Amino acid sequence: MRTVYINGEYVAENEAKVSVFDRGFMFADSIYEVTAVHRGSLIGISQHISRLRRSLSEIGICLKLTDSDLQTIHHQLIERNQLNEGLIYLQVSRGVQDRNFLYSDAPLEASVVAFTQVKQLVGTKAATSGISVVGLPDLRWHRSDIKSTQLLYACMAKDEAKRQGADDAWLIRDGYVTEGASNNVFIVLDGVVVTRELSSLLLPGITRDSILKCLDEADINFVERPFTLEEAYSASEAFITSSTSFVYPVVQIDGQSVGSGYPGPVTKTLQHLYMLQVSENV
Repeated sequence: MRTVYINGEYVAENEAKVSVFDRGFMFADSIYEVTAVHRGSLIGISQHISRLRRSLSEIGICLKLTDSDLQTIHHQLIERNQLNEGLIYLQVSRGVQDRNFLYSDAPLEASVVAFTQVKQLVGTKAATSGISVVGLPDLRWHRSDIKSTQLLYACMAKDEAKRQGADDAWLIRDGYVTEGASNNVFIVLDGVVVTRELSSLLLPGITRDSILKCLDEADINFVERPFTLEEAYSASEAFITSSTSFVYPVVQIDGQSVGSGYPGPVTKTLQHLYMLQVSENV
């Protein structure tokens, strides 16, 4: 049985309780982060905490815990649960208040929950063989740069992708790909890596940022701009990035093979470079 963190205490998972009046429960008035753990070490924890702070600031949640406190919570959960490979989920809600669309006049005490989850991150079938995706309308709100727990449409999109026999969905708004249902997306056109520029329409991914640095250091040409699904169909390669998938090749879009239909050389190079980066910090 896992030990979880909840509002200053480490308790058995079956003893962890959140108030029914918590605004995270009622309104998804909460922010979350997911940090990967590889060989018992956290990957990019400082960047995750910085993004957490930004999201909290954007919606006006005050968190009294310091960055050091947050790191300690993560390390304690790894130790208490003997986690070698997987992830730590952290959620901060505005707090407990009788149901009301308006925020409380006085700042609430934020609710903080964190737990571990065992998951294979390295050497997965998806990483070695690639995944398939389908294009779906992006019907989310216009502040996808905020890592809110408002994830219902992402769940719906992933479920629809599964119904269509695919592994995931790429979301389309105004004719352009924004991002995956829970990841950032890239294509390779004429040897140039293309990914959507950051805006309020997509999440500033931690792994996305690392991959852009890998591209720069490897002297691989890349550009940040909108691209269409039709461009993706004609790409020689495609891939997604996220904190717990790292880099997954995309070998099929809407039933059409991408390039050769197998993971391409640019994607494989980036997988290698990213894992070197991870290993240096473990």
